[in-house]
Amino acid sequence: QVQLVESGGGSVQPGGSLRLTCAASGSFISIHAMGWYRQGPGRQREWVATVTHGGSTNYADSVKGRFTISRDNAKNTVYLQMDSLKPEDAAVYYCNADAEVSFRGRLYQQNYWGQGTQVTVSS
Repeated sequence: QVQLVESGGGSVQPGGSLRLTCAASGSFISIHAMGWYRQGPGRQREWVATVTHGGSTNYADSVKGRFTISRDNAKNTVYLQMDSLKPEDAAVYYCNADAEVSFRGRLYQQNYWGQGTQVTVSS
C-alpha cells in the first residue's frame, strides 16, 4: 500500500505564492505518474497538473504559466509551486499517484490519494 502525505498549504494574499509537497511512502515497486487535483467550495474535484516518472508535465489551462509541478524520484516526492495565486485557486489540494505494487507475487497498478491540504487565497 501507498500513503501520500501533503504539506505546504496555507493562507496567502492574491498574487502570492505557495509550494505544496506530497511524499509517498509504504510498500510499492515504483511510482509512475504523480499529480495534483483540487476541490473548491461547492465544486467538483478537478485536475490541476501531472508529472510522469520521466519528468514530462501537463497542466490545466487555468493554472498554466502560474503553477509548476516537479518531482524528486529518489524521495518519491512531488511538488507544486503555485505563483500569482488568485482567489479562484482557493481549494483543498489533493495529491494523486499511480503506483506499481506487489501482492501475492503479482504486480498491480493502483491509484492513490492523499488527504488534502487547504489553500486559501484572500486579501
